[in-house]
Amino acid sequence: MTLDPRGDLVALFRAIVDIESVSGNERELADQIEQVLRPCGHLSVLRDGDTVIARTDSGRAERIVIAGHLDTVPLAGNLPSWVEGDLVYGRGTCDMKGGVAVMLAAAVALETPSSDLTWIFYDHEEVESAANSLTRIAATRPELLAADFAVLMEPTSARVEGGCQGTLRFTVTTTGRAAHSARAWTGHNAIHDAVDVLARLRDHQPEQPVVDGLRYHEGLNAVGIEGGIAGNVIPDRCTISVNYRFAPHRSVEQAQDYCRQVLDGYQLSFTDAAAGARPGLDRPAAAAFLAAVGGEPSAKFGWTDVARFSALGVPAVNFGPGNPEKAHADDEFCPVGDLFACRDAVLRWLG
Repeated sequence: MTLDPRGDLVALFRAIVDIESVSGNERELADQIEQVLRPCGHLSVLRDGDTVIARTDSGRAERIVIAGHLDTVPLAGNLPSWVEGDLVYGRGTCDMKGGVAVMLAAAVALETPSSDLTWIFYDHEEVESAANSLTRIAATRPELLAADFAVLMEPTSARVEGGCQGTLRFTVTTTGRAAHSARAWTGHNAIHDAVDVLARLRDHQPEQPVVDGLRYHEGLNAVGIEGGIAGNVIPDRCTISVNYRFAPHRSVEQAQDYCRQVLDGYQLSFTDAAAGARPGLDRPAAAAFLAAVGGEPSAKFGWTDVARFSALGVPAVNFGPGNPEKAHADDEFCPVGDLFACRDAVLRWLG
């Protein structure tokens, strides 16, 4: 299968979709993308594992990174791709091979861009953070991620979603004293003690802070509860799992302190944390991007790899074809109109 970035955009998109690239199996797609980009005289191309990075070096005043991941979640009988009306269906059509197709077409077409560009087609995004190739590159070759502004072409229905939320996961454990349920008064029920924790979470009013002009909506919620060993034993332990989605004006440490305040008096055991990312829409490159794309930007609800760029001091936004609500769905799809809207916006912005 040969990819033709100068031909029909929908045909290119479907060809990319039809190269199966479940996480860990990105090599064939990376090989095809590298093969397309190597002959382009305006690009210097390097390969890092199954990540392909292509750069212009024209001495422009600004450098822009545009990135998208090659991998998908596992198949569900949804390859090869198919078309119904103006929708293209198949694994990866929404998340996020539409963005990859737009990137590839634009990388080839933009021979003299207004800013220097770094195109990053990377592997292992849909799995644990440690396997994500951006984690490796940030640690070993951070200069390759350096830029004044970055765009992650994750699905946003061709609208700008700025930055991203941070996320925390932690547990709260209540303890009691085990006893036979026929003599419950001789023990102490740890599950009953969880009611105070749950009441605080239920009654908590999530904040909606404005960050760089975008309104985020936080969330602090119990997402799991576990306790008890048998139907005739008073439980001596109950663990509540909690997830906090926080706006990017807070650091991870500040988010942890906030959770401790809400649940004052309890010991919180943090199990996972990822910082959010400010959208940086006050930067000149961001203003030019918004002018080219049009529409009103909104906050990104959720975590994406824009946070990796934010950690390096690079403001970033999400912008790509496909409705994010269909990401990972067995019937995921991408509207053809989103592909052209995103490609044309990128060409207007950087042409």
